[in-house]
Amino acid sequence: MSGNQGMEQLIPLVNKLQDAFSSLGVSLNLDLPQIAVVGGQSAGKSSVLENFVGRDFLPRGSGIVTRRPLVLQLIFSPNGEWAEFLHQKNKKYSDFDAVRKEIEDETDRMTGHTKNVSNAPINLRVYSPHVLNLTLVDLPGMTKVPVGDQPPDIEHQIRSMILEFVKNENCLILAVSPANADLANSDALKMAKEVDPQGLRTIGVITKLDLMDEGTDAREILENKLLPLRRGYIGVVNRSQKDIEGRKDIRAALAAERQFFLSHSAYRHMADRMGTSWLQKTLNQQLTNHIRDTLPKLRSRLQSQMLSMEKEVEEYKNFRPDDPSRKTKAMLQLVQMAGVDFEKQIEGGGGENVNVRELSSGAKINRIFVERFPFELVKMEFDEKELRKEISYAIKNIHGIRSGLFTPDMAFEIIVKKQISKLKEPSLKCVDMVVNELMTVVHFMTAKMNNYPVLKEETERIITTHVREREQRAKDQLLLFVDIQLAYMNTNHEDFIGFANAQHKSSHESKAKLGNQVIRKGNLSLSHGGFLKSSRDFWFVLTTENISWYADDQERDKKYMLPLDGLRIKDMESGFMSKKPMFALFNSNGRNVYKDYRQLELTCESQDDVESWKASFLRAGVYPDRSKEEDKSEDKKDNDLPSMDPELERQVETIRNLVESYMNIVNKTFRDVVPKTVMHLVVNNTKEFISQELLAHLYSAGDQSQLMEESAEESQRREEMLRIYHATKDALGIIGEVSAHTITTPTPPPVKDDWVPPPGPPSPGIRPGMRTAAAPPPPGNRAPGPPGPRATAPPPPRPGSTGPGLPAPMIPTPVYTNGFSIGQQPPPLPQPQRGRAPSPQPGSQAPQSPTRPAPAPGPGMAPPPRVPDRPSIPQRPS
Repeated sequence: MSGNQGMEQLIPLVNKLQDAFSSLGVSLNLDLPQIAVVGGQSAGKSSVLENFVGRDFLPRGSGIVTRRPLVLQLIFSPNGEWAEFLHQKNKKYSDFDAVRKEIEDETDRMTGHTKNVSNAPINLRVYSPHVLNLTLVDLPGMTKVPVGDQPPDIEHQIRSMILEFVKNENCLILAVSPANADLANSDALKMAKEVDPQGLRTIGVITKLDLMDEGTDAREILENKLLPLRRGYIGVVNRSQKDIEGRKDIRAALAAERQFFLSHSAYRHMADRMGTSWLQKTLNQQLTNHIRDTLPKLRSRLQSQMLSMEKEVEEYKNFRPDDPSRKTKAMLQLVQMAGVDFEKQIEGGGGENVNVRELSSGAKINRIFVERFPFELVKMEFDEKELRKEISYAIKNIHGIRSGLFTPDMAFEIIVKKQISKLKEPSLKCVDMVVNELMTVVHFMTAKMNNYPVLKEETERIITTHVREREQRAKDQLLLFVDIQLAYMNTNHEDFIGFANAQHKSSHESKAKLGNQVIRKGNLSLSHGGFLKSSRDFWFVLTTENISWYADDQERDKKYMLPLDGLRIKDMESGFMSKKPMFALFNSNGRNVYKDYRQLELTCESQDDVESWKASFLRAGVYPDRSKEEDKSEDKKDNDLPSMDPELERQVETIRNLVESYMNIVNKTFRDVVPKTVMHLVVNNTKEFISQELLAHLYSAGDQSQLMEESAEESQRREEMLRIYHATKDALGIIGEVSAHTITTPTPPPVKDDWVPPPGPPSPGIRPGMRTAAAPPPPGNRAPGPPGPRATAPPPPRPGSTGPGLPAPMIPTPVYTNGFSIGQQPPPLPQPQRGRAPSPQPGSQAPQSPTRPAPAPGPGMAPPPRVPDRPSIPQRPS
């Protein structure tokens, strides 16, 4: 494929840009404009498209040949030249005569051997080293009258089909019009004006200049003086049907076209701006303008990318992997950064880098101390029924065979020690939860050492070993603290009620003193029981006495208020339709808790929210369900409990009040001491170890060179960054080269292009754009100068009349049957249609015009041109 030198000059520049961006791993989408040819039937559209491509491959003939849109995609390929159809995948055509045949066959397969058209496009891809990545569209010719078996709305069908392509803002429109037709009524120019009112993407193409009547030319049109366009007109001379059938080469046709313009007196002065070569140059310049318009944005993006890499690349320019000073500096920086990250995760802090999506490890540890650990403590607290049973057994066993007259204090000490021993499990669990969060912090801060896998592994090993040591130390300390509590019962504590007040203690006094205080507010989903559980979101408010829920957080529309007395809390399995965690509230006495529901099922977004709400309910006095444990214990024990005589019942109540009072003191002490112990022995000690001793342990762990051995990924990343940096630099240089070796043509100024008239009968006489040798060009519709009244050309002389300098012939006045006499002014005669004489009415004769004998033309007088009723098109000389 050859013949378009301008395109071939653009290809190396575009390829350089493509190569530069491919090395950056970025696709360069220049989005070059597509080119569509629009015009009437047999206007030479396909020939114009072929000449631009430089290859003969489109069907040719008379009448309507292009009956389906042909979307031709030109794709640059350095590996040869071939064509592919979208409807024939994996089939390559190297013979372009076969391509033409397939286009004809595919058209017939859709439309049949008729004159019908179809809007289903034929997609053809041509791969060649001589093309740019472009899209060319060959469209059916516009027509107004159905021919043969064409449908009545053929004009509307073709118009809609063409509009689908040319209304795209990225489409250059070649409005093709034959020179031997009325340009003022050109449908191609009308449609171009409709979709491109500014004329920025419309180029007029005048074909068949060699077929104009003798003595006429299109000079005024091609000079853009008559019927101007913003981007003007370009005249071309295509191959005739005889040339095509004789396989006249495109190069020879271009040479003949050039000779035509140079030898024609009307076009000789502008031959350099005419012909297929100039059309190619004009279109290629539009492609160049488009490419240059995209360069500033590309340059800005590359410069930003280059600036972002400057600092890091500066370090890599003189980089030596085995430099010991570099390794020492890098290790110091990484260890110092690890200490800062650990402290920031634990201690928190403000600034722009605060995480707003999840809790930090420090906040999670605080949540363990405030919510999770108290919840675990409450789970270990005594159950009322079980406690009374144990106290009763203890009193009976202490008295033995004797009947006790006084309340034995030994029963109090036995029960209290048993309850204190239960605190070991939640205390150790608190340590485990905190250590797990610390290990999360360690993995987070060592993630920045991924470039040095040996250093990362050794750092994690050293810190993990230290944390495990401190974990064991904290657990030993807490167990020791439990033993200390078991060693001595301090009944002289100021908060202990003593034996005197034990009998008058009420379990509801503490809640009465607190009042109805709000404990928590938040959103929960209230689920209704059943196999397919449905839920609805409400705004819940938990206080020390009740739980209420509202329609929203404005707390205006209260749905229900549920007292907390007698309520218990238990875990629930997720429903069939929802996987969100759940818990439930129910009455310990078996009554309905809410309307007809035995339990109130509540759904949270996460398990952490469930644990947090359960801790809040514990603060309100709603304890976990232990019915299963009680059932198991009941099965194992005898059912015949000793009868509770009034004296034993009084002693059990006294011991129970004493145990509750003392355990409140112990629990309060544990809530305070355990978090402090964990913070001192584990968290704070680990923080100090990382900031003060980690570096020394790393130096003593092994060879520094081995610790700072780079990973293969880091080495590859450094090389990749240097490559991208240099590729970016090269791409900027290529953009500068493209800018230096190409020019942008300015957009032509607007012209007075409102000459496109609405559809109507054209005026008879000389067609616009055609002038005789004797008639001067009309002054109207010229590009320069202000608009003025359009000069009307004198009517052409009739056959057999005098020359242009003689007066008009006499016209006889007929006698009308409607009362007008011969001397009166008759009504105006109907205007005859162009190119056709008015037909006489049946039974009447057409009026005859007398003729004068035409004198012989004088010296220096040109003979008047003959304008026939229908223009005759002479045969093209072979």
